Amino acid sequence: MKSKLLFISLIFFQFFALAQEDACVFLNAKANVANALSNPITILTQDAIDRKNNHGVVIDFRDVPVDESYITQLKNATGITVMAKSKWFNAVHVRGTETDINNLTSEIFVDHIEFADKSLNSSRSVEIKNKFEIEDAQTTFVYGDTQNQVEMINADNLHLLDYTGTGMVVAVLDAGFLNVNTMAGFQRLRDAGNLLNGYDFVNRNSNVYASSASDHGTKVLSTMAGFIENQFVGTAPDASYYLFLTEDVASENPVEESYWVEAAERADSLGVDVINTSLGYFDFDDSSYNYTTTDMDGLTAFITRGANIAFEKGILLVNSAGNSGASGVNAPADSANVLSVGAVDLNGNYASFSSQGSAIQPTQKPDVVARGLGSFVISNNNSIVQNNGTSFSSPIMAGGITCLWQAIPNKTNSEIMQLVRESASQFATPDFFLGYGIPDLQSALDAALSVESDLLSEFKIFPNPIQDNLQIVFPDEIETATLELYNILGKQVFSSVIYKNKKTINLESLSNGIYIVKIQTDTKSSKTFKLIKE
Repeated sequence: MKSKLLFISLIFFQFFALAQEDACVFLNAKANVANALSNPITILTQDAIDRKNNHGVVIDFRDVPVDESYITQLKNATGITVMAKSKWFNAVHVRGTETDINNLTSEIFVDHIEFADKSLNSSRSVEIKNKFEIEDAQTTFVYGDTQNQVEMINADNLHLLDYTGTGMVVAVLDAGFLNVNTMAGFQRLRDAGNLLNGYDFVNRNSNVYASSASDHGTKVLSTMAGFIENQFVGTAPDASYYLFLTEDVASENPVEESYWVEAAERADSLGVDVINTSLGYFDFDDSSYNYTTTDMDGLTAFITRGANIAFEKGILLVNSAGNSGASGVNAPADSANVLSVGAVDLNGNYASFSSQGSAIQPTQKPDVVARGLGSFVISNNNSIVQNNGTSFSSPIMAGGITCLWQAIPNKTNSEIMQLVRESASQFATPDFFLGYGIPDLQSALDAALSVESDLLSEFKIFPNPIQDNLQIVFPDEIETATLELYNILGKQVFSSVIYKNKKTINLESLSNGIYIVKIQTDTKSSKTFKLIKE
């Protein structure tokens, strides 16, 4: 009798487990919205507020956190497990039976519910997939460094100009970051204080290094931030990094999309400039959750919708195109607001596994490509190895773009993405294999500075000669600059930040004579004038 009861219990448990559904519960209100928006420092960091102000991004309802009292009520609801939350969507990802989830509609604060299983079919095919199958297959080790993958996109020239990511903040949303906090390949990053705190959204703890399920995030991070003297240099070695674990490698479930959105929201709140994601979503262990090919339209998938909001918030998103070849790009790489990166080999030839774009996407996909076949990475045991996958072409590119944005910080995320596309090797003749091709980040910088040079020509000063007040005429596109005065011996005698809305500098106390006026923008471009004080 005892064994029979055990058998029945097991059947019941299996039935119950299969009956579990995933869904997003969208809420219809938030608490204290007006107060939060009038005091944004209560919901965002100062870095986030500054970035939004610099790029003209409005702080709005979506920045206000989800009402915790609603979350508590959902947690207390019968049969409901709260998995994640999203302030941008004002939604909570829950798990439970179809009946228990539908019962939540009786709550007055629930607007509507979206099930991950669109049709709620009773027959399901469950097969656990390893999305890192290609990346985990290590190619024959050849001792070397990152020279080819860095030079291919001309990031090395940015480094020579001292644009190595300093002052820029990157969030990496990925699987495990095993040993990043201890291994030598990230010692330089840690010593500089550039390894910022992270979070494990899957296991809900702040020890983002604890999970040993995967070192995928470790390898991804190494292509940007890794450094082994004379052997390995990432594409943005001096940027600062937040690490967020959003991928549950034990399963493939839509809740991972919710984890991703939650992490992107936190990145936005922390003032992150660039997000790299070497993840993509299309099919799941439970086939009823699968997206269709037509869903990859840049608007449908939950993670893509979240990425579109992140873009609106001023973040530059770089994402792997995917390793699905002719089967197409995954979400959120399908978004027009995400720079999706395909893979090529060391000679710039298409890598057969790299996901191809299609007419379904609203814009050219992939956007660009970088080395993803035989990419050099650092594994969790501090060994330099070669791995394949757009998982690595994406962060190689993201690091380079981080350095580019450091060089021209007055540009918006959209402008940076377009500069990268226009610099690429086949911009005039894009295709679904390489997109616009391999970018030349030095060329992108030169193009931006050329436009900046044209703007600088619009700076004017008067009167000249001067007796007391110097007037400055600004170009329309520039709000602030620095004005410096040098005497005929080359010694600086005056320096001040100047503003378009405050165009007068009083130089009455300056001794009579001849001076050189230097006006410099945030991008270090400058224009000089000869000034006579009498």
